[in-house]
Amino acid sequence: MLTIKHNLLTALAAELERIAPGGADKAAFETPKVAAHGDFACTAAMQLAKPLKKNPRQLAEDLCAALRATPVFAQWVDALEIAGPGFINIRLTAAAKQEVVREVLAQGEAFGRQPATGQRVLVEFVSANPTGPLHVGHGRQAALGDAICNLYATQGHSVHREFYYNDAGVQIQTLANSTQLRAKGFKPGDDCWPTDPANPASKAFYNGDYIQDIANDFLARKTVKADDREFTASGDVNDLDGIRQFAVAYLRHEQDLDLKAFAVRFDHYYLESSLYTSGRVAQTVQRLVDAGHTYEQDGALWLRSTDYGDDKDRVMRKQDGTFTYFVPDVAYHIAKWERGFTKVVNIQGMDHHGTIARVRAGLQAADAGIPKGYPDYVLHTMVRVVRGGQEVKISKRAGSYVTLRDLIEWTSKDAVRFFLLSRKPDTEYIFDIDLALAQNNDNPVYYVQYAHARICSVLSAWHDKEGGDVAQLPQVDLSALNSPQAAALMLKLAQYPGMLTAAAADNAPHDITFYLRELAACYHSYYDAERILVDDVAVKLARLALVAATAQVLANGLAVLGVSAPRKM
Repeated sequence: MLTIKHNLLTALAAELERIAPGGADKAAFETPKVAAHGDFACTAAMQLAKPLKKNPRQLAEDLCAALRATPVFAQWVDALEIAGPGFINIRLTAAAKQEVVREVLAQGEAFGRQPATGQRVLVEFVSANPTGPLHVGHGRQAALGDAICNLYATQGHSVHREFYYNDAGVQIQTLANSTQLRAKGFKPGDDCWPTDPANPASKAFYNGDYIQDIANDFLARKTVKADDREFTASGDVNDLDGIRQFAVAYLRHEQDLDLKAFAVRFDHYYLESSLYTSGRVAQTVQRLVDAGHTYEQDGALWLRSTDYGDDKDRVMRKQDGTFTYFVPDVAYHIAKWERGFTKVVNIQGMDHHGTIARVRAGLQAADAGIPKGYPDYVLHTMVRVVRGGQEVKISKRAGSYVTLRDLIEWTSKDAVRFFLLSRKPDTEYIFDIDLALAQNNDNPVYYVQYAHARICSVLSAWHDKEGGDVAQLPQVDLSALNSPQAAALMLKLAQYPGMLTAAAADNAPHDITFYLRELAACYHSYYDAERILVDDVAVKLARLALVAATAQVLANGLAVLGVSAPRKM
């Protein structure tokens, strides 16, 4: 059906070009909002009527007459109908709709995927400083980033996953100080625990139980290994730098465990400290100074970011000689560009909204050949967790928030991924633990997975009773698939590749969750309307082919989300 749709569009473009030179770009099909109106809709006649100075309905009639005369429309279109001021509704033949079943079964896991484009894409996500366990906000970011990477891969792009973090800032020093106090036998609430308002760092001391775990392992002189570092503890409570390095490695290891449980991997870990040690920050600052886009005022160095759309100029170097946080961000993105990543997507929390304008301004001012609008940003809101109708705010291990690991242990990896991807990133999300555990149609991930398992059960029963093999289904006669429910299911299958392309273009993995729920609903309606394992062999094989194709598309879509497609439930 996808090939048929492509050929129909080609014929439509040719006729539009003949009627109105330059009009071929109006060749497009829409999906009617009301299924009874047809399978595709075309609005080209209304778009071209004004420049051609013709009545749109008459133009639609002329276009329909021309299209009926083309071989591809004559073969695959059952009816062309004109509605309203010039809409053209297209009804496909049953054979045209059935072709999608063959395409899905022939292509399998590749159905919906596009050929390699050569485009290199870097997606930066999670990027949590190693100061504590990953919280549910990091979980939403991990689900988003991984699904967006998978989406880009379906479009033929070469995708690079990157985790960026600071291993040497004020927060890391606070982590070291907190761990040292625990190693010395103190705990939050003791008289010696920092509470001096005159010491701003004291307000950020980490109080969770995990700090005691780090201190205990440091005293035991253990070795910790993360994906990007390894360190052996000295056991000396006065070795503050050693405590710092051990704590960072320890928490990076913990993050790795969380991400592994969530089935998220990274190709590279990029350290903010490396931007300083490599000289990239100094080079970037000098580059901006040399380009004439900075000025000195009140003992600080400023970037003229208002020249590039920012609402005010930004301090680059403070009076004390340290750099503000957006400076290494600019240096980091220049490095991304120089590494050959012409498309970059950053997944970050909504609190980073102010970063966008200043980073893009810095990149333009650096005159590095980077296009406007680089990089792309996907910003997400935080996640609230409820259980029994009450909000859950505290994790004993973390001290003040629910961790990603808590959420996975309370429910499952599949539920957490699907739920966190089921809304637009910039909308607030309430994660209902009770719903995630429910085994009914109100639970969206259960509903979709159950559709897949239900089909597998049918195929398994066919195999056990008759020795049936799915490999024989691509060649069966599909003419028996002529009911309204079968037609609706086949049309929904045909929408999958286009949905993936649109979702990738919009960085919108939530579109996949919507689609999968709709596909599952179509399948459940079909299953309720038509028995599959009937006595008539031809009808049975046709219906088995349809449901096997449905299972394949369900599995393909779930795989993009990083969710399993169980065969039994």
